[in-house]
Amino acid sequence: MSRSDRRISRRAMLTRSAQAATIITVSNHLQPLFAMTEDRQPKSRGFKIGACDWSLGRSCDTAAFDVAKEIGLDGVQISMGTLANDMQLRRPSIQKAYLAAAKRTGMEIGSLAIGQMNSVPLKSDPRAAQWLLDSVDICKAMGLSISMPAMFGAGDIDMTNTAEVDHLVKVVKAAARRAEDAGVMIALENYLSAEDNMTIIDRVGSPAVGVYYDVGNSTDKGRDVYKEIRTLGKLVLEVHAKDGPHILGQGRVDFEKVRLALDDIEYRGWIVLESAKPDGVVPSYTAQCKFLRRIFPRDV
Repeated sequence: MSRSDRRISRRAMLTRSAQAATIITVSNHLQPLFAMTEDRQPKSRGFKIGACDWSLGRSCDTAAFDVAKEIGLDGVQISMGTLANDMQLRRPSIQKAYLAAAKRTGMEIGSLAIGQMNSVPLKSDPRAAQWLLDSVDICKAMGLSISMPAMFGAGDIDMTNTAEVDHLVKVVKAAARRAEDAGVMIALENYLSAEDNMTIIDRVGSPAVGVYYDVGNSTDKGRDVYKEIRTLGKLVLEVHAKDGPHILGQGRVDFEKVRLALDDIEYRGWIVLESAKPDGVVPSYTAQCKFLRRIFPRDV
């Protein structure tokens, strides 16, 4: 039986995912859990607070780093690109510009997002499948740990649609093989339950695949986010912080309980703002960054 055809049990998948989490802590390519000193030695374990470039109003724009610095963030989740700019981060010149902007501002790049998949679905469109492969190469070239394929809107996953799920598993499996070789993780973001995500990851059968967990999305679907985080365990690769139209801390999500759940799975990494900004980007996110810092400090 070939590796690509092998179906592993959920327990085996969790074991492999735990092994992958161990790799994350020691690999120079996979560093969502540890900050590093200039000589590449681990600092104290803690959290980093970032924001999505689209939430900062600077999608596909290096100016996102300047906004993040003004707010007091640690870094930015950047977009791979759009149809209009031909997924611009595939170009080495654009990659260099982003790395230069991050260095200039003292900001970090938390991860790579492929938001265009919300209209060009990974579950069905061959262009999206190629983008996912390309995103692994981009992450390797830029020294990033995580590629996040988004699956909302036209890309939403219906677990009862066997053909779509089968196609999704096939394309993620192909990208996962490349990700394993590159030292990159693929973090699936969608509206699926923890159990449905685990089913897909189980079928893919790679330690290079996990979940980009969004506490706001899961709350919108009426799910117990604290239970889901514990259920997913080491499959949680990165976290979006939002709560529908609410300012963080003033809505439905109890971020103190989120912290406890993340402690239980030993998660240390990025908490990325994608939340409401009723007072404008800088005032709203400055306040919410301070709120998150009290719960998710840099050093723990």
